[in-house]
Amino acid sequence: MSKCSMVCILMNINQKLQLEDGAERANQKHFRILIGGLIYLTHTRLDISFSVGVVSRFMSNPSQIHCGAAKRILRYVACTLNYGIWYIHSINFKLIGFTENDWASSLDDRRNTYGNVFGLGSGAVTWNSKKQANVALSTIEAEYVAASAEACQCIWIRRMLRDLHQTQQKKIELYCDNKSAIESSKNPAFHGRAKHIELRFYFIRDLINKGELIMKFCHTEVQVADIFTKSLSNERYAYLRSLLRLSDYESRGVLEI
Repeated sequence: MSKCSMVCILMNINQKLQLEDGAERANQKHFRILIGGLIYLTHTRLDISFSVGVVSRFMSNPSQIHCGAAKRILRYVACTLNYGIWYIHSINFKLIGFTENDWASSLDDRRNTYGNVFGLGSGAVTWNSKKQANVALSTIEAEYVAASAEACQCIWIRRMLRDLHQTQQKKIELYCDNKSAIESSKNPAFHGRAKHIELRFYFIRDLINKGELIMKFCHTEVQVADIFTKSLSNERYAYLRSLLRLSDYESRGVLEI
């Protein structure tokens, strides 16, 4: 792959992979070695988290199509070798988070893919892209369960910052683009479409009542966590990548998150 043709986008828009695609099986050992290296790279390259998460689902029985998708990630990395998160001096260490969910995105089991990113100071400090363990019956359930999972991550970060003498005095803002999920987290009586959700996911309500967390609405266009849940067009992908302060080190063209 050292002389591969480069690409500027990871996956074709709305591309979805599945286990039984009818293609010839690929070498499992080579595929796992490749995916292992890509997973390691996601620790610093948040822009490939979703694509790597998708192809890693097929390590037990990969096909040539899965292998081709993994190699496409390498072609993208080759095109963006100079890219990384550019951190600058900042006095505003305010922790904010974004959470997003792609409902029933998996063709094999119809489970959702959720993603989150937390920013602190001048750039993103932690991110995640993962397939949910449960099957959601509605978009509100998918968004609500994802937000509850991110609330746990939020509390962990808050406690770690306290140990580093960077205590967050104000409520931590968690941005979501689903108004129904936000209202359900605030109002216990708002249960018409969410009464079947397991009780353990209502942990987020306790955090809101205690004043530790507040959920806010953000428009889908500026929902940066969208990059962790689905394949996007080249223009939107580049835009969200810039909002996350992931840029070419040579140009250092960064935007405020």
